[in-house]
Amino acid sequence: MSRIVAIVGRPNVGKSTLFNRLTGVRDAIEDPTAGVTRDRHYGRVEWNGEWFTLIDTGGYVHGTDDIFEGEIRKQVQFAIDESNLILFLVDIEEGLTPYDETVADMLRRNKNKDRAVIMVANKADNFDRASQAAEFYSLGIGDLHAVSAASGAGTGDLLDDILKNLGQNQDVHYDEGLPRIAVVGRPNVGKSSLINMLLDENRQIVTEIAGTTRDAIDMRYTRFGHDMLLVDTAGVRKKAKVHEDVEFYSVMRSVKAIERADVCLILIDATQGWEQQDMSIFSLAVNNHKGIVIVVNKWDLMEKTTNTLDDYSEAIRAKLAPFRDVPIIFTSVHEKQRLIKVLDTAMQVYNNRKQHISTSKLNDAMLPVIEELPPPSYKGKYVRIKYMTQLPVAFPCFAMFCNLPQYVQEHYKRFLENKFREKFDFKGVPIEIFFRKK
Repeated sequence: MSRIVAIVGRPNVGKSTLFNRLTGVRDAIEDPTAGVTRDRHYGRVEWNGEWFTLIDTGGYVHGTDDIFEGEIRKQVQFAIDESNLILFLVDIEEGLTPYDETVADMLRRNKNKDRAVIMVANKADNFDRASQAAEFYSLGIGDLHAVSAASGAGTGDLLDDILKNLGQNQDVHYDEGLPRIAVVGRPNVGKSSLINMLLDENRQIVTEIAGTTRDAIDMRYTRFGHDMLLVDTAGVRKKAKVHEDVEFYSVMRSVKAIERADVCLILIDATQGWEQQDMSIFSLAVNNHKGIVIVVNKWDLMEKTTNTLDDYSEAIRAKLAPFRDVPIIFTSVHEKQRLIKVLDTAMQVYNNRKQHISTSKLNDAMLPVIEELPPPSYKGKYVRIKYMTQLPVAFPCFAMFCNLPQYVQEHYKRFLENKFREKFDFKGVPIEIFFRKK
């Protein structure tokens, strides 16, 4: 189930700083100049084993003729429409302003029982500042959290409240648990053409204009022994190219489609190669623990030599490291090449993601590996892994019980993940390994 939280507020209240604090990365530009954030940033937040998608929006401004501010207003509205929870950010240092009242009025008009609003008073860097937050109660939004996005003060309680309002995270399945296969990728790489060819009908609009598909559409597919839902999403563009408000709406739908999918077919254009935006889509799918198949379309347009396919595959895998165990299928939708293989591979990855390995089988396979090459000592301490089990979640996730879980180093975790993949078939599926105190 999608869990999207949007940060809204007037310009220069610290939305990008809060976004970076909660996601743990620095993707959003932080600058004291109002209006720096004009396009949207998406990030994944994890807290106490739960997760949600966070959106950093531009500053909402009303009553101006500035063309960029007009677009910001539209995109903030779309963020509100698509999100499950709103964080309304205000600035304690500057106090209550007419712009805050304008945003609050917009939020009250959009408020409904399914979309809560949490008011967050930023820049509470000391006790005196925090006490000044009381004036924002006059906006009538409800309770508020006084935080400092710069230092992180108060963000723990804020995250607890966010998760409380979002409710329990569940992996929702639709249409009686049918596999959901999402076709994702940059605009104009052939996503709708692929689905049209599989369905043998022009169900989707296909044009040469990038970004024709505006919404995520589910279609039942029951051919060649398969029964699944195919999801055609709008192309995910680089943020700098998201100018149309409708296209921004499409990007949000694509994010939601990835979150709800079981397997993502990441379609790329063979003539353009693997680009940074493809890497962003791949990372989004990995972070959401989705099965992944990379589909290289328009392979018929490439000039080929003996090693072209192998070299192309290796170039992609090098960029995916350390998660290189991903199937890569070379196709031509126009020439109907290897299209059924794409679906066969997607179902193999789906089954890999669903598999559950018994505790006895898991320990019989992995404990000899650990005995042969145990974790290296750290600060004179030796980690002894006693046993392991697979956790009951929707993706491959394993708990290893040991005496000193805090001393297991990252490179040893990667070593164990590679051994898991050698012993069991997890091709195309991200896996998680946790170390816990025995």
